Amino acid sequence: MRTATTGRIHSWDLSTGVDGPGTRFVLFVNGCPLRCLYCANPDTWHMRDGQEMSVDAVMAEIGKFQGFVTTAGGGITITGGEPLLQPAFTAEVLRRCKEAGLHTALDTSGFLGARATGQLLADTDLVLLDIKSFDVNTYRKLTGGELAPTLNFATRLDRLGVPMWIRYVLVPGWTDDLESVDALARFVAGLGAVERVDVLPFHRLGAAKYETLGVPFPLPDTPAPDPGLIESVRERFMSHGVQAY
Repeated sequence: MRTATTGRIHSWDLSTGVDGPGTRFVLFVNGCPLRCLYCANPDTWHMRDGQEMSVDAVMAEIGKFQGFVTTAGGGITITGGEPLLQPAFTAEVLRRCKEAGLHTALDTSGFLGARATGQLLADTDLVLLDIKSFDVNTYRKLTGGELAPTLNFATRLDRLGVPMWIRYVLVPGWTDDLESVDALARFVAGLGAVERVDVLPFHRLGAAKYETLGVPFPLPDTPAPDPGLIESVRERFMSHGVQAY
C-alpha cells in the first residue's frame, strides 16, 4: 500500500550492536522537544532542518538493505531527534516495516510517549528507552523536560509487554550519583519487559557539530567517566537483578 504520509528526515545509516540487535538500518528523524546537555546530535533538534520524505521514499531506501540487515539478524531502528514528535510518520514506517518482515525498534526519550498509539506500539518489536536521570530536579536541569512522562511510558510498555532496552548515559557530575542509580535500578527491576540496561559513557564527539551551528557546547569541561565508575554503575543495576552492559 502506497501512502502520501511524509516526515522530516535528517539521515540514515547502518550500525551494529548499539541500536538494537544485529545490524540495523537506522533512520534519524528531525525534531526534539528536549535539550539534553550532552546531546550528540544538535543538528536534529529542529524539524525545519530536515529533508521532507514520503514513507514510500523511506521504504525504498530501506528495501535496498533489507536482505543484508535480515541476514545479519537486524532490522530497522527509528531514532532522532525524537521519533514521537512525528507520530503519524513514525507509525506508518513501523507498520510498513512489520509488513515487510523486518524487526522494528523505536529509540525514544519517552517524553512524548502519550503520542504513541496502541497500533504504533503493536508494530514495535523493541523500545530503546532513554532514561536520562531518575532524580526529578536533575532530569529537569539536564534535559529541560519532566521525568514523569518517561516513567509513565515505561510502565505502559511493561503493561503491554513491549520489550525494552533501557539506555542510561553516564555523565560525571550529573548522572553518577549512586543513590539515584539505585533508585532507577529498583524501578527498572520492577518492569518485567526490560531485557537489559545499556550504561553509555558520556563523550564529546558531538562538540564539533555545536561549533558548526554556532551554539556553545554545554559540557566542555566534563570528562568521560573512568572505567571504574562505569563498572560501578553497571554493578548497581546488576545487584537488583537487571542485566547491564
